[in-house]
Amino acid sequence: MKTVEGISAALESLGVVLYVQGGATAALMGDSLSSANGQVVFHIPVTATKNGVEHKGSNVVFFNTTNNKQLVVKNPVIDLKTGTVSALIGATATAASPLFTISNAASLKAAVTKDRKAKLRTTAYKGAALALAPGVAGALVQLLELPAGSLAEATAFATADVSIYGKIK
Repeated sequence: MKTVEGISAALESLGVVLYVQGGATAALMGDSLSSANGQVVFHIPVTATKNGVEHKGSNVVFFNTTNNKQLVVKNPVIDLKTGTVSALIGATATAASPLFTISNAASLKAAVTKDRKAKLRTTAYKGAALALAPGVAGALVQLLELPAGSLAEATAFATADVSIYGKIK
């Protein structure tokens, strides 16, 4: 997942940084978090389930450096059919809530490759456009105690490439 240009600068201007925990890794593209072209790139390992692609053991954290408030996003599930990414949002969450909408879900095309030698089938979807789901911007503002209206609803947030691996039988 790669944030869109400018979102890291917008968050950083509010005192918010993004980072990952667990098996995920993150890197910065551009001059800095606060530069107009700055982007945060995440590699988040996932596992397949019958209901979608589920993120296991890694968290994405929104951390407000001005007041030490944080929001931990756990176990996102990507559902390409409904065009949503749902997750446990917050430390006390017991049910998944929509985190992102995939605005171009209907037009994503699967590219399938088969490596017969390794007995591996890869289905890749490139360029899923992720925007904050309805209500998420407001929840971020409230939970991180940001100024009212500092994040717009449906803000374009990131693009993601999804690869699903399976055994060739």
